[in-house]
This record gives sequence, structure tokens and C-alpha cells, in this order.
Amino acid sequence: MNKLVIASHNPGKLKEFLPLLTPLGYELTSSAALGLPEPSETARDFAGNARIKAVTAAKASGLPALADDSGLSVSALNGQPGVFSARYAADDYPAAFAKIIAAAKAKENWVAWFTCALCLAQPDGSTATYIGEVLGRIASEPRGEAGFGYDPIFIPNGYDRTFAEMGEAKEAISHRARAFEQVRAVLLAEAK
Repeated sequence: MNKLVIASHNPGKLKEFLPLLTPLGYELTSSAALGLPEPSETARDFAGNARIKAVTAAKASGLPALADDSGLSVSALNGQPGVFSARYAADDYPAAFAKIIAAAKAKENWVAWFTCALCLAQPDGSTATYIGEVLGRIASEPRGEAGFGYDPIFIPNGYDRTFAEMGEAKEAISHRARAFEQVRAVLLAEAK
């Protein structure tokens, strides 16, 4: 079985990647499990931050590494929080939800989108990056218990439920699933 590092210190990320990658013949570990350093995410976009994390993990571990950087962008906030999604919430998601909903209401602009950048890095420093997006809108109030992060306030286009209300159905249409579909063929080829 091929080994792959999920370049994250977030246990939720490893949990999300397990069902996607294990069937492809990968044994997964994480940067946290290997005691690798958590690099500063200093890039201005999702792809750059994913690359920083993946390259750091691949070089430090000597194994291929897959990193994710993702977040919510809100039209009423001129695309923010974007790459600052985690810092915008500062572990107080209810307060972040309230700010986002208030901004959408004030501008009567509920448009939002989730973006995911996946970067696959090799120990030699080579990388490939894949982007997935889901367009949608901000809910007028948080709804649902499943998911994490901004899921309770995001309704994807074509649906009337938030990501947090969708449960496993979210996994088929999420920004991460869309990015993963692009990298899947590469991983299948490498697993052989």
C-alpha cells in the first residue's frame, strides 16, 4: 500500500480524506501524526497556501503529500473571508455567521462560494494543484448539525438545504469533492 501524508494538523481533514483515498490503495497519515511543523500560510490565494503545506510535508517526511486549503468567499464582503476563513472565525463560528449574515442582509447580496485547492507534492518539490468551487448563497440563519466551519450558513445553488443539513450528500457536490475528482486520476495512476 502506498503512503500519503495529508498535510494538515486538523483531524477533520484526515477524517474527510480517509474514505476518498483508502479505496485507491493509500495508507494515510497526517502532518500532525508525524510531528511535522505547521507552516505559516502566507500566500494570497488558496492554491499558494495548499502548496506551502504540501511541499513542507513532502520534504519533511520524504513521502508524497496532499494539502487542502479552502474557504468561503462572500460577495457582500468583497470576497472575504476567502483565504482568511479560519482566522475570520477565530474559533467563534457563531459570531462569524452573524457578521456574514448581517453583511449579506445590509447589501441585499447573498451570493457566496466555497473554494478548495488541493496540492499534491512530491518529496523532490514538484507539485500539481487542483481547484474546485461550489457557487451558492448565504442562509438567513445557521441551519443544520452536520459538517463543520461555515457549512451551516452556505446553501449551494440548486438546493434549499445548507451544507450542514445535507450530511453525506454534501460530500458528492462539495468544493473538496470537485477538486478531488481532478486529482483522483493522478492518484490512481501513482497507486499502481
